[in-house]
Amino acid sequence: MSVYKPRASALGVLFGKPKAIIGVIHSRPLPGAPAYDGEPMDAIYDYAVREAARYAEGGVDGLIVENHGDIPFSKPEDLGPETPAGMAVMADRVRRESGLPVGINVLANGALPALAIAKAAGAVFVRVNQWANAYVANEGIIEGPAARATRYRAWLRAGGVRIFADVHVKHGAHAITADRSIPELTRDVEFFDADVAIVTGQRTGDQATREEISTVKSATALPVVVGSGVTEANVGAILALSDGVIVASSLKRDGVWWNEVDPERVKRFMDRARSAS
Repeated sequence: MSVYKPRASALGVLFGKPKAIIGVIHSRPLPGAPAYDGEPMDAIYDYAVREAARYAEGGVDGLIVENHGDIPFSKPEDLGPETPAGMAVMADRVRRESGLPVGINVLANGALPALAIAKAAGAVFVRVNQWANAYVANEGIIEGPAARATRYRAWLRAGGVRIFADVHVKHGAHAITADRSIPELTRDVEFFDADVAIVTGQRTGDQATREEISTVKSATALPVVVGSGVTEANVGAILALSDGVIVASSLKRDGVWWNEVDPERVKRFMDRARSAS
């Protein structure tokens, strides 16, 4: 039973198909991050555009621009204006050069900056790792920003920017909500006006279990996307249970997130994904 009014599938609206493959651009460190060494901004933007081109040539359906180089990530209230400023320019260049639908993920859980970036750069969705409720993340206690974020989105006149929300997200502990089952946590993100539910494993590159994918899928009318641990070997099985995948690490050189995208890995992955969907 749905807990929110019916709506068209965000995947169909944004990507023109019922199942979508979304590649993640892990940005190089941005100003303000501990690892930023003064690299010229144009070099950072050019790196992102090259990564986007490798994904696009391999046939992915969309992209996410993410400040993954900014480890350790700041809590939302500690993010400075320099992060969304850099990401807005980056996302705009990626969108223009790739021609693909682009989403934004500001780590950690920067829903409002992500919406501002999306508005400025023409991005069409944002990923928010904790949309409803709360959990103890690597960064500390993170609260769901749904109420503030949806009001900010309305204020921006950015209602077309969709929300991709994680359920039982990676990189943290969920003892705060231990008395709520995964189906209830799933219904919480739908009730709080998310457009897509995301399932992950325990950390970046860690596979979500088939049991959890099926549990989330059965609990919501929203499209369900798997957001970690997807590989060439398992993408067929995952797409049989879900409506799409968000992928990065397994498509990088040597299969590690800090390397550049490997075009051959993307091609093999997409061949397997298309044959399965």
